[in-house]
Amino acid sequence: MPRTKKKNGRGGQHGNVQPFSDEDASIETLSHCSSFSDVTSVADEGGEASEDTAQEDFQYKLKGFIDSTVDKSAKTRQGALDGLKTAMATRILYEFISERRMTITDSIERCLKKGKGEEQRAAASLACLLCIQLGSGIESEEVLKTLKPIFKNILADGSANIQARQAVSTYLFSHDHCCFLVDGTCPSISPQTSQLYTNALLSWALLLTICTASQLKDILRKYLPKLPRLLESEDVNMRIAAGETIALLFELARDMDTFDDWDELCDKLNALATDCNKHRAKTDKRKQRSVFRDVLKAVEEGDFQSETIRFGTERMTIDSWVRKRTYDAFREFVGSGMNYHLQANEFIRDVFELGPPILVDSATMKAMKISRFERHLHNSAAFKARTKARSKFRDKRVDVGEF
Repeated sequence: MPRTKKKNGRGGQHGNVQPFSDEDASIETLSHCSSFSDVTSVADEGGEASEDTAQEDFQYKLKGFIDSTVDKSAKTRQGALDGLKTAMATRILYEFISERRMTITDSIERCLKKGKGEEQRAAASLACLLCIQLGSGIESEEVLKTLKPIFKNILADGSANIQARQAVSTYLFSHDHCCFLVDGTCPSISPQTSQLYTNALLSWALLLTICTASQLKDILRKYLPKLPRLLESEDVNMRIAAGETIALLFELARDMDTFDDWDELCDKLNALATDCNKHRAKTDKRKQRSVFRDVLKAVEEGDFQSETIRFGTERMTIDSWVRKRTYDAFREFVGSGMNYHLQANEFIRDVFELGPPILVDSATMKAMKISRFERHLHNSAAFKARTKARSKFRDKRVDVGEF
């Protein structure tokens, strides 16, 4: 933001504040900041702004967002929350945020209490990103201590906005909203309420990844026999969440003999993996069949279809359901910034046992950019060649038809 606009930037005067656009997000994801920054590329590309000036302008924009979270306009407050969310998803801002942690937490608390719908959703998501930025220490614990009672109230309030409750259920697991696991039912509910239950189930599954052996044994005995009933849900996302949670439990319980209806479960999973129900959307069926083929292998053979994630000069293998659930949970909040956080966020790197962040010098970054450019040229040439070949083939088919 240009310096000349500072006179409009205090308190509630940020009436025209705008969140980062998708284009801003993609640029920030590629741009390494803090100690991982390659801001000198601005100068290399002919820009006149120095690294310090660019950083100051960016921080000034963030301060404007923070100020605007207390604006009288709900639209302005939501725009400010979304702007902070995008910044935290695409940059490492620990020092800046740590100095303003209490202010940001107060803003989130105020928006959760006084806001409605989308504003509450944005505030709840920002709370998750704030903790991801602060890491696993006392600072995150204090944020949770402050916000947890408000989250619980929203989650328990049946009259509260459903989008707000969905967002909160992603952040905070509640046994009350996994009641369908307790009684083993699969209620017929609205799609929005189903998403609330799905989020609660996935949050519960995430907690399973850090349970002790004794806790896990009790959970398996109590819940594993009930989970298969959720596979009958009308909501494809609920069926998939239930299937992945079952696969996760079987992985965690590999050495525990705690399930008797194994054959019946495998029959259900196989039916979903080969589902040809005409009343279901084709996209839902494709998505479902792909997931349940993997779930069936996990239950029958203890197998997992591994996936390699590349980020910067590194790579990480998702080689278990535990690792997948953890990765998906982080990706839910940081979105397109996930690869950047894997590269630079010490907390996330610690969770995935990646070690300290690796510094990448400018020469290496330039080499990587050249490689990407060369790949782009190669792909463009290949695309043109395919198009040309297909055109000739279509011409021949026309000739045959006319003959």
